[in-house]
Amino acid sequence: MMRYIFALIALFIAGAIFFWYTKPTYDSVQAIKDESSQYDAALAKATELQQLKAQLLQRYNSFSPTDLDRVQKLLPDHVDNVALILDLDNLAARYQMPIENVDVSTPASTVAGDNGTATIGASGQKYDSVTIRFSTRGTYTDFMSFMKDLEQALRVVDLVQLSLKPNLTGPAGQGQYGYDVTLRTYWLK
Repeated sequence: MMRYIFALIALFIAGAIFFWYTKPTYDSVQAIKDESSQYDAALAKATELQQLKAQLLQRYNSFSPTDLDRVQKLLPDHVDNVALILDLDNLAARYQMPIENVDVSTPASTVAGDNGTATIGASGQKYDSVTIRFSTRGTYTDFMSFMKDLEQALRVVDLVQLSLKPNLTGPAGQGQYGYDVTLRTYWLK
């Protein structure tokens, strides 16, 4: 009889040890194994990304600096108002057309929503725009040549508004017009 009591007590102690020590320890070891496998997967992914980065960097370095400058000029990643105005001035100077009254503005902080109402906050666009207004004067032929050069320039610009003023007075203004031009150009956010 005593043997059965000792067997029952030993069985009870073994069950208690299993449920209060062995099972929680085993479960924590399994959790650590799962976490370790997640870390291994993350390391494998990081290694894969490093290889992809090296390949892309090698491809990037294979482009000539001239081509990279052209792409940067086409759609820059920042707004450089001064350089843009200087480019416009240099382009207009070819036709003896002075750039005057330059006004650079960015769009308002509100973005029109789908229903036409303005919403405050960040938009989902990956680009933004800058509006440039300026005045110039010159002959119609010179102005058309200036606009053709602007159209063929690498920088992406949209003509938003154009106003013509009649002939300017005075002997130097013979055959000349005044032009108020509004352009929009874009840049990556």
